[in-house]
Amino acid sequence: MKALLRLSPIVVIAGLMLSGMDILLAAPLSFMYAVFVAMIVDRYKFNELLDAALDNLKHFLIVFLILQAAYAVAECFMATGVAASVINMSLAAGLNAKLLAVVALLVTALLSIATGTSWGTFAACAPIFLWLNHIVGGNIALTIGAIAGGSCFGDNIGLISDTTIVSSGIQEVEIIKRVRHQGVWSFLCLAISAVVFYFVGVTLGLPSTTGQAADAIAQIPPDVWAALAEKRASAVTLLELVRAGVPSYMILPLIIVLGLAIKGFSTLICLGSGIVSSLIFGLMAGTVGSVTEFLDLVYTGFSDAGSWSIAMMLWVGAFGGVMRKMDAFDPIAVLVLKMVKKVRHLMFSNAIICLIGNAALADEMAQIVTIGPIIKNMTESSVEGSKEDMYTLALRNATFSDAMGVLGSQLIPWHCYMGFFIGISASVYPLAAGITAGEIITHNYLAWIAVGSMLFLTFTGTDRFIPLFKIPSEPDVYLKSQAAHYGK
Repeated sequence: MKALLRLSPIVVIAGLMLSGMDILLAAPLSFMYAVFVAMIVDRYKFNELLDAALDNLKHFLIVFLILQAAYAVAECFMATGVAASVINMSLAAGLNAKLLAVVALLVTALLSIATGTSWGTFAACAPIFLWLNHIVGGNIALTIGAIAGGSCFGDNIGLISDTTIVSSGIQEVEIIKRVRHQGVWSFLCLAISAVVFYFVGVTLGLPSTTGQAADAIAQIPPDVWAALAEKRASAVTLLELVRAGVPSYMILPLIIVLGLAIKGFSTLICLGSGIVSSLIFGLMAGTVGSVTEFLDLVYTGFSDAGSWSIAMMLWVGAFGGVMRKMDAFDPIAVLVLKMVKKVRHLMFSNAIICLIGNAALADEMAQIVTIGPIIKNMTESSVEGSKEDMYTLALRNATFSDAMGVLGSQLIPWHCYMGFFIGISASVYPLAAGITAGEIITHNYLAWIAVGSMLFLTFTGTDRFIPLFKIPSEPDVYLKSQAAHYGK
């Protein structure tokens, strides 16, 4: 009974989220309930629980700094023409219906890496590609599935993505090392998905009529512009820059950020270079009127980060600290460890727990900050290995948390992402009003391939064939319950 009471705060936060309550309100309410349970069940004093909450929050400090910088970079890239240059260069040649979904997937994948936001990328690209789809006679569900998958690609691997930052911070791993760990796997998933989208387009017998972005934007009616401005104002700025055109050199800030990341510079240096370079090139291109105007963009980014993400993380971090103080997740760990005999099977279970948590909470960030500490504690308390090998397992846990959150959400019909995708699609392209979540999920081949391959590669050990993606196995690491078997 005590074990069930200790787990009940998870039920409370899941119930509040499923009822439609924003996590910014659900988290503090669940925190207060968790404190009440801990005081009743384990006789903890309030000050002890407060100390546990604050102790857990210290791990989030660097995450807060990175998150602030990431939001600023995203705002700068959207408003100075960096994102617009990505779209214009990708759509320079006319597209036909057979290629439209492939290009939509690749453009949104690149744009989501550049801006770090799946929601912003979808809102910015949906008007272009859905009206292009209308012009060339494509398949609406196929195009939306491609935009949805590509928009979430960068949210899983982008340096300035909030989910990448938070999931890495919770597992206490460097973002650069995390991106390297999953990089080859991620881009293989993207490449395979592009082939599948093209094959499906050909199989559906789509026509060869061509169209261009300028024509698509010109067809967007005034009421759609108004609706988009209300839902995602930064997307309007981006579309206007796409329509007006920007110099091709505006893509350089993105290249600089990615180049520094590949070279191994710290995340804050990479993000700082993106802010400074977008100012310099924006002044050259005329997309930035003055330094003061540019600083307003940076301020907006900082403000957006602080107004929701950081406030939410503070409460969820405090909630996690109290849950850890009363060892609330021990029953889950015990149950899993009774069923597994190998480390990689434990890791597979971690991925499944993340996916189930995402389905229960219907919000990827809520899953990351709620389930992330659970799989971290399960791994650290149950596995023995060298410092380097344990760090690799932490990298995989961070990837699980993010991938099963962002990409896994694409396969959950009631997830908040689905509501957003359907709402934006209907707003910017009224003919998409009849599209259902099931149709989008069916054609989101990137999500299917990413989630499916992640689970299969981890469980079978075939991740050893993917460069940099292998996790250590027995006897280098082993479950503490199996120590005798390995003569330890």
